[in-house]
Amino acid sequence: MARKSSAPDPQDTSPVTTFETSLDALEALVERMEQGNLGLEESLSAYEHGIGLYRECQTALEQAELRVRLLSDLDAPESARPFPDASAGRDGDA
Repeated sequence: MARKSSAPDPQDTSPVTTFETSLDALEALVERMEQGNLGLEESLSAYEHGIGLYRECQTALEQAELRVRLLSDLDAPESARPFPDASAGRDGDA
C-alpha cells in the first residue's frame, strides 16, 4: 500500500518535524479563515482544527525544550534550569 508523503510515520517524527508541519498547517488554516469565505459551520470546524494544531505545536516545543535541557549537561541533568517564560516579556526577540 502506498504511503502519503505528507503524513509522516508517527514513529519517525521528531518534535521539530511535528512543530514545522503543524505550524505550516496552522498558518494555511488561518490564511483561509482570514479570507472570510467560510460559512459558520466551516469556520467552527476550522477553529477547532486550529486549536488542535496549536496544541501540537505547544507539545512539540515542550519536547524540544526537554531535549535541550538534557543535552545541556548530561552529567548533572538536575542542574538544568527551565527556559524563561515566553510570556514574561520579550524585547523584540523572535
